[in-house]
Amino acid sequence: MCCTICYSTDVIPFRVSFQAGVPLFEQVVYASKKAIVAGQLRAGDPFPSVRTLSRELKINPNTAHKVVGHLISEGLLETRPGIGTVVAMPTNSSREERTQLLGQEIEGLVVEAKRLGIGLDEALQAFSAHWNRLSAGGRGDAKVGRAGGKGGQEQR
Repeated sequence: MCCTICYSTDVIPFRVSFQAGVPLFEQVVYASKKAIVAGQLRAGDPFPSVRTLSRELKINPNTAHKVVGHLISEGLLETRPGIGTVVAMPTNSSREERTQLLGQEIEGLVVEAKRLGIGLDEALQAFSAHWNRLSAGGRGDAKVGRAGGKGGQEQR
């Protein structure tokens, strides 16, 4: 198993799991897109500033600036005078686009389930139970599974 560092704080409303060999820019963009598409960040929600992203995720300010600029150019974020950067009104993402965001995680779950000898029915039941538990929490479920504490980082 490779080493990763997960960042999620009260200031960063999504989780980033840094993995060796993958550019930080791509990882932060992916985590941001995933949070937006999954509804953890909703239209009008404030998005962290470049300075905040840089400080909280411990990344270069130029990388943070590139992330924000990229998300703006893709129409996921917008800047509002006097307010700052916020999540833009969502475009209708296709089911395929939304499902594709989970591809890597789903594959990891399947591999781990098979390694543990868990069958498809049992895995689906477990998935369903977690889905229902998190859905009951409403909007608060966006922060479930975060690394604990302020500036929380978790090493695996």
